[in-house]
Amino acid sequence: MSLASGSSTRRKTPEELKTTEEPSAPATGTPSAATEEPAAVLPIALSRPRPHRASVLPRILRAVLTGATRSAAIVALLLAWELAPRFGLVDRTFLPPFSEVAQAWWGLVANGQLADNAQASLVRSFSGFAIAVAVSVPLGLLIGWYRPIADLLNPLLQVFLNTAALALLPVFVLLLGIGETSKISIVVYACAWPILFNTISAVRTVDPTLLRLAKSMDLSAPRLFQKVILPASVPTVFTGIRLAGAVSIVVLVAAEMIGAKAGLGYLINASQYNFAIPQMYAGIVTISVIGVAFNQLLVTVEKRLSSWRVPATS
Repeated sequence: MSLASGSSTRRKTPEELKTTEEPSAPATGTPSAATEEPAAVLPIALSRPRPHRASVLPRILRAVLTGATRSAAIVALLLAWELAPRFGLVDRTFLPPFSEVAQAWWGLVANGQLADNAQASLVRSFSGFAIAVAVSVPLGLLIGWYRPIADLLNPLLQVFLNTAALALLPVFVLLLGIGETSKISIVVYACAWPILFNTISAVRTVDPTLLRLAKSMDLSAPRLFQKVILPASVPTVFTGIRLAGAVSIVVLVAAEMIGAKAGLGYLINASQYNFAIPQMYAGIVTISVIGVAFNQLLVTVEKRLSSWRVPATS
């Protein structure tokens, strides 16, 4: 009997106490130590600052500062243009304030004259520019790659390079008439030479180290031209293309002042004859904006084609 009572009253071992006294995890109640750790970490994680949100404000401030720095000179020019005629520093008859020019520009936009004339100029300019690029880039690559062809054509090319396009404008008008053909042809002639000579220079000034490395890999001549010469020539070629883009607009405006019935050059010339000075300056400003936009487009295309280049570090 005492054995039975002793067996019923004996102490439990620590292992038995652990298994019998540890409650099962309730559905709702005090969480265990394993479940308490994420709950303790969560407020700490939420209290930490997020670096990507903190860095947004400095990027915005840098972008605003960069934009303000780049546009400061233009804003100063427009402010001087507005104030100089109003304070009598220049005759406002020949240089009206910029606000009057802006009003005249908006009037030309409203009546459709600016759109019609700009469209005529852009079609002529881009047509001549595209033809010049299509002809001059392959010809420049060929002349730059084959030295005998360069030696044969170089004297003739130098003659045409040093002959101003506007000096030949009467010749183009006499031979091709005063229609669209003569205007597009003068643009082709003016744009061809910057592209051609920059392309020739690009091929000839490829890094000799790249050529030696490519030849050490036993590349054939076509593969060498495709994999080394063309990629290395892109920056210099696009320098010529950007110069030609500016030339195409300048030469076309001069050509449109002779025998044209539409175009920005015609608009500027007609406004001068009619003494509509604000409209004349509105046409000039439009040409400047088109030139800047065209140049930025070419810069974007150049960056896409030369994305392999390592950016320069300051």
